[in-house]
Amino acid sequence: MTSILTNNSAMAALQTLRGISSNLQSTQQAVSSGLRISKASDNAAYWSIATSMKSDNSALGAVSDALGLGAAKVDTASTAVTSAIDIVGQIKDKLVTAMEPSVDKSSVQQEIGQLQQQLQSVAQSASFNGENWVMAQSGASASVVSSFIRGTNGTVSVSSQAYSFDTGATGNVLFGAKASGGIDTTSGILGTKDSTAKASVFSLNITGMTSGQLSSALNMVQTALNSMTSLGSKLGSISSRIDLQTSFASSLSNSIQSGVGKLVDANMEQESSKLSALQTQQQLAIQSLSIANSSNQSILSLFR
Repeated sequence: MTSILTNNSAMAALQTLRGISSNLQSTQQAVSSGLRISKASDNAAYWSIATSMKSDNSALGAVSDALGLGAAKVDTASTAVTSAIDIVGQIKDKLVTAMEPSVDKSSVQQEIGQLQQQLQSVAQSASFNGENWVMAQSGASASVVSSFIRGTNGTVSVSSQAYSFDTGATGNVLFGAKASGGIDTTSGILGTKDSTAKASVFSLNITGMTSGQLSSALNMVQTALNSMTSLGSKLGSISSRIDLQTSFASSLSNSIQSGVGKLVDANMEQESSKLSALQTQQQLAIQSLSIANSSNQSILSLFR
């Protein structure tokens, strides 16, 4: 039966065209955005996972920046310690030279005095972003971000590595610091007086010293060198850990980004083929609808 009120063929063709147009719109969006899942309605589970992991990845970027800042602090301190070791080594050489009875100790002391002032300058200059790890108050502490952690229960946290300052003769600062922030040249590895030599590396004055006193001073300087070498090793281990964590954070970020991509990124080869097919289907569906709509025209022939 043919009806002029109900055209079932046209309705079927229109329904098909609507479905094709909807699929075509989704495919065009995937092609233009590069995302197979761009909103929760596309796939709620995958969208939720991807959104959480993207947030974590962003936090890892911030952790990497913080690790870079911490590395700069440690590297600045390590450079200062290395420089101080070289200077104290020169003071040691001067003491060995002063052991010769014919050497003018006052002239040697002038050279040592210049080196001592350079030690103070090195310690005061080793500051990065307002923090100085080689000149600090006893009992004070600093920290560097070490990692970002997401627990299995969904909680997140940032861990840090603490570093406490010790201003003793075998501590981990070259000089102590006063409450006002100024340098305290009577504490720290270079400022603490040795009980035998009755002097520190910074306060050492060899003018008028006897051979025995010079030997005690030489032992005191060697002890300071040993302490600075230990400090350099400690800073080096912290720097090494930061480098490892930075490398891990970078690799983890890449892995997360790759995993998120597998969940939500569109397969461009597949989407391209799908787009061509849907465009062809759309044209055929339009043609089919046109044919279905024209079928009613045949009714007119019955009334001629």
